[in-house]
Amino acid sequence: MKEGKTVVWKNGITGVITGDALGCPVQFLSREEVAENPVTGMRGYGTFNLPAGSWTDDSSLTIAALCSIIENKKIIPRDIMERFARWLRDGEYTPFGKSFDIGRGTYESIERFIANGNTESCGGTSPRDNGNGSLMRIMPACIYCSKALSRGEITADEAIGLIHAVSGLTHNHIRAKIACGLYFFIAHSIISGNGSLASRISLGLESGFEYYENAGESSEELAYYSRLRSPGDFSAVTADKIRSSGYVVDTIEAAIWSLLNTGSFRDALLTAVNLGDDTDSVGAVCGGLAGLYYGFDSIPADWIETIQKRNMIEKLCDEADETLS
Repeated sequence: MKEGKTVVWKNGITGVITGDALGCPVQFLSREEVAENPVTGMRGYGTFNLPAGSWTDDSSLTIAALCSIIENKKIIPRDIMERFARWLRDGEYTPFGKSFDIGRGTYESIERFIANGNTESCGGTSPRDNGNGSLMRIMPACIYCSKALSRGEITADEAIGLIHAVSGLTHNHIRAKIACGLYFFIAHSIISGNGSLASRISLGLESGFEYYENAGESSEELAYYSRLRSPGDFSAVTADKIRSSGYVVDTIEAAIWSLLNTGSFRDALLTAVNLGDDTDSVGAVCGGLAGLYYGFDSIPADWIETIQKRNMIEKLCDEADETLS
């Protein structure tokens, strides 16, 4: 493993963006369609007819949240949401000056915020609001909370409160929040722990389920994530039993399954993206954790060199590692 604790932001954020860009050209293609021309590296055009290394809303919203945390040195949900609004309306935080690939839940939530300015009521709360739109962009909040938790600046309750608040800006149903919470516990285990990736994922999930059970979360909602309670058994599930849709449960399962069944950043991302369907988001969610564990230097150089606005991204990550770690 090539982990540099002083570049944790660079590891995680670049992992998200790389996974997003890798999956962008084949987004919405079925697994069978992707299998006809499997993804083996960065390539261009395809679904959105964009050059290689282009990233989508996953990375734009991740970058918006990152910029907010860097500027404020803390998580301020209103400031993050204001940046999301500028992304949607003005094309800020995008590779080419225009927002695209906008999920329904995210779009409706931002429009509600623009209309009423309320960050607590803008996120969707119905069962149909359990897409992966908050999970795909939650990495900056995860890293911030992990570092603050390790320094004793916040408690686990406060960390999850922040994670839920950031998720709730667009996806305010408890199921989507739990996905972000479990993702946080895994990220924290990778950042602060030791041992293999599988052992850190297992520990993170164990801590996450224990937290939600102690917090009195409904067993009905936790049941949606039951396959993740036994990571060893879950890793043995065959690919045909892994769904990679935009449903938040499918996305976190597909990302974790890809990590558990591979041994490098490259293989994890290629496995995730070649599952098809919501390839950019599954790639982003997988890429963030893979980046945290394997490190920036593990990302294939030709992939990194292709990323659009690479210098801007690296500058932001370097600033975060210098000022927030």
